[in-house]
Amino acid sequence: MPDRKPLIAGNWKMHLSVAEAVELVRRIAAETEDVQGVEVLVAPPFTTLYAVREALGDSRIRLGAQNMHWEMSGAYTGEISGKMLQEAGCTYVILGHSERRAIFNETSEMVDLKARAAVSLGLIPIICVGETLEEREAGRTFDVVQAQLEGSLNNFKEEKFIPPTTVMAYEPVWAIGTGKTATPSQAQEVHQFIRGWLERTFGTGVSAGLRILYGGSVKPENIAELMAEPDIDGALVGGASLNADSFVRIICYEKL
Repeated sequence: MPDRKPLIAGNWKMHLSVAEAVELVRRIAAETEDVQGVEVLVAPPFTTLYAVREALGDSRIRLGAQNMHWEMSGAYTGEISGKMLQEAGCTYVILGHSERRAIFNETSEMVDLKARAAVSLGLIPIICVGETLEEREAGRTFDVVQAQLEGSLNNFKEEKFIPPTTVMAYEPVWAIGTGKTATPSQAQEVHQFIRGWLERTFGTGVSAGLRILYGGSVKPENIAELMAEPDIDGALVGGASLNADSFVRIICYEKL
């Protein structure tokens, strides 16, 4: 079986002051210092990136951003570039989160541009896909996910190459912030579909090595069951990552 190191990523969304963010990440770093075999990432709001990076010091916790623009600079009021994220210490960036797609009308074509820009800078993209409740109930889950994959990874498809560090994330929209969670078998079914698409598009070696995270009301009570599935390689955690106790328990899922 390929060695896909689990990745537990905390998406803090639009929460926490600078002081709160620093306190949170210090606690997480201190309580997971001896944890082996799991990569940990936090994605704070832009305004706290510098302070969180300073607080992390020489911690092994990675720093990520929640979004970026595809241009390196320019007249794009309110946006932030990948170069700026790098200056703040980021090594990862979340792209195409369902809230970006639904609330800000972000298209897969835009995600594709962002992914291309991120990779050109050496940033590792976490590319999100997922269906709404209406789409799932209509039996369109696989159609929707495939369309998002095709659009969001179009540039990689055309080049017939995707960086092996790229991370995918399956986020059923109906499970984000709702308290509902896809069952492990439901999540595994879609993760397996995504890996199959990656295999058909980029080859067996690539698909076997890429990590696919699950996102959608992940909490300490369900993380171990999710991680037991063969194609689930980690979690993109929302609300539970804002509490040090719950996020540490998720990171230490093998001990639960």
